[in-house]
Amino acid sequence: MKNTGKLAGRTIFITGASRGIGKAIALKAAQDGANIVVAAKTAEPHPKLPGTIYTAAAEIEAVGGKALPCIVDVRDEATVKTAVKNAVEKFGGIDILINNASAISLTPTEQTDMKRYDLMHTINTRGTFLVSKECIPYLKKSNHAHILNISPPLNLNPIWFSNHVAYTMAKYGMSMCVLGMAHEFKGDNIAVNALWPRTSIYTAAMEMLTGKDSDQFSRKPEIMSDAAYAILCKEPKNVSGNFFIDDEVLKAEGVTDMRQYACFPENADKLMPDFFLDVGPEKLLEFAAEGSHAAALKKDAPGKIEGLFQKIESLLSEEIVSKTRAIYEFNVKGEEAGVWFADLKNGTGKVGKGKPPIDADATLTMDSKHFFDMFSGKLKPASAFMTGKLKIKGDLQKAMKLEKLMGGLKSKL
Repeated sequence: MKNTGKLAGRTIFITGASRGIGKAIALKAAQDGANIVVAAKTAEPHPKLPGTIYTAAAEIEAVGGKALPCIVDVRDEATVKTAVKNAVEKFGGIDILINNASAISLTPTEQTDMKRYDLMHTINTRGTFLVSKECIPYLKKSNHAHILNISPPLNLNPIWFSNHVAYTMAKYGMSMCVLGMAHEFKGDNIAVNALWPRTSIYTAAMEMLTGKDSDQFSRKPEIMSDAAYAILCKEPKNVSGNFFIDDEVLKAEGVTDMRQYACFPENADKLMPDFFLDVGPEKLLEFAAEGSHAAALKKDAPGKIEGLFQKIESLLSEEIVSKTRAIYEFNVKGEEAGVWFADLKNGTGKVGKGKPPIDADATLTMDSKHFFDMFSGKLKPASAFMTGKLKIKGDLQKAMKLEKLMGGLKSKL
């Protein structure tokens, strides 16, 4: 989507802008000549995540914008107030706020420690509320005031609560800010909206969560920045209280080619759906075409799970073990209920019935019909997890390494 120049001279305060979606939005607006307040915690290089507020500021200025890097922890009221004050002193006001900073932990209730719970709620919900509160006095003075939260539509389907209720509550807190503030500040001509991706977006955080191969089935952050740009260019009084989805926004703007946003265009029809959206485009629900080997496997499924594990064991190798380095326990429910394990950490690997002889790095629980879909290549582990078909206990990143294992085995089963 091409820039129009409509954000030239506007001051945009973006939390979590040192990398990922926040930085992508900053760079898009900077091409118009916008002033960007880079509000994030990372002042020194992170050992695992690229970028700091200073490197982001340099990139912003390189494409034509002006930048003010601010060390901000959205949990800390003092640093938020200082950053807002500094932004107003440097740029004369604030026109747009992007609440992008967020924390995630996809853990069920019993595996969510309260420190992690508090982190998510103080960053996601409280942080969004706090930064909005501090910016609103200046947004009221702007003739083009927007608040845009990177948060999902409010969906009360229990599937989005049962697998990670703490995270869902924290993200929905951001969305409830949209619902309430859009009406509260309607008379002040402040547009308050939410934007959420249809599919997984490949960022450093996503890589840490699901592994390096997640880019194979994800879109680039630019789809979110283009969608955010389209929203922020609109007259505030005409657009408020909406829960936008990235590709729907772009289609309304006349963008027809969504393949350009896929990290791998050849996989544009096999993208992982993101959380909180029950129904996506038909092609996104068909993660991979079911080949003849998969159809045969499914047809012969009853009573054959044990045989399937035997086939898997026969295909294991030192190479697969070296790439995986994990022990899995599979709790299969439904028609073909049972417990199996896969030791992909030692020797050339081993598969067997019952619990693993050594504590599993990850325990995966799913219905037998979905289990067959996963091993036949029709259902990807990451997609199964995101849609609630697969429950994971233990090391999530090691569990997601099964994505590569499935890719290596599905053509031989």
